[in-house]
Amino acid sequence: MVDLLRERPRRAGELAEAAKIAFPLMSRHLKKLRESGLVEEDRDEFDSRVRIYRLKPKPMADLKLWLEETEALWSRQLAAFKARVQKSRK
Repeated sequence: MVDLLRERPRRAGELAEAAKIAFPLMSRHLKKLRESGLVEEDRDEFDSRVRIYRLKPKPMADLKLWLEETEALWSRQLAAFKARVQKSRK
């Protein structure tokens, strides 16, 4: 869903079709993304029953930063572990 929404805002039905999942399942998934603050929903200007979803940039940027920091932490931890193992083999 995130990859599709990165491209542009999309209707819930369009997302369900692209993901090849039933609409009710997509609806529950989008609800969780909305509750987490990662996406927002708007109503179609011509048909208020149609919901259009888009990524919220700030939470996605925060998530990206957290992932980068976590990756850096684990890279340092694994490098230290590897150095320790190599040192103990000598």
